[in-house]
Amino acid sequence: MGSSWQKQLGAISALVCAAMTAGCTRDYKFQAVSMWNESRLKPMEASTIGGRLSSARAPVIGTVARGQRSGHDSVLSARIEGKLVKESPVPVTAALLERGQERYNLGCAPCHGRLGNGAGMIVKRGFPHPPDYAIKRLREAPVGHFFDVMSNGYGVMYSQAERISVQDRWAIASYIRVLQKTRPEVPDNVWEFELIRARERGILDPVRGLRTPDPSDTSHGAAAPSAGAAEHGGAAPSGGAAH
Repeated sequence: MGSSWQKQLGAISALVCAAMTAGCTRDYKFQAVSMWNESRLKPMEASTIGGRLSSARAPVIGTVARGQRSGHDSVLSARIEGKLVKESPVPVTAALLERGQERYNLGCAPCHGRLGNGAGMIVKRGFPHPPDYAIKRLREAPVGHFFDVMSNGYGVMYSQAERISVQDRWAIASYIRVLQKTRPEVPDNVWEFELIRARERGILDPVRGLRTPDPSDTSHGAAAPSAGAAEHGGAAPSGGAAH
């Protein structure tokens, strides 16, 4: 009986010693917080390893998340080898055009008009006219141009990338081609002076803030705001798209 009690006492003492030892530093001085783990780095904290600013490891260059397209994919960039695509990388079907018409009428027509003539209701209330899709320049523009404008914005129109999905942008761009084919060519943009004046005053993008003209940006043959990457002078409300 006594032997059993002594064994139990010995086991309890061993557990207590082990617990106390776990709270000691490497020189066996008690420090409850350390527990021999001072070298551990917390997520996103400053790194003590030379050449690294953060404990978090940067993804390998070119890493793409599951389900995400590469930034070089023409579906996302509307470009192949740096040039805007001339044909949609998304198959143009009746269903796609129907979707494009729906999204265009909802988000683009308020400025661009349902016919694409730049005479939407917002314009009739005093907003600068966007160019008519039937002018020669836009009739000859590659389809990637319209996707690029919706993605990056230009002129008095800001980016719609946060509001319109990639698939819907291609649907709208394809539907614009339909609008262009249903109307004859019209003279060059007669409202160019409005666009120039609007660009000079700057554009207030509700997402990206105030954008002012950047004369050095001539990626589309004309000076564009610093945040813009496509040629367009139109404007759209928050749910609109630019072309």
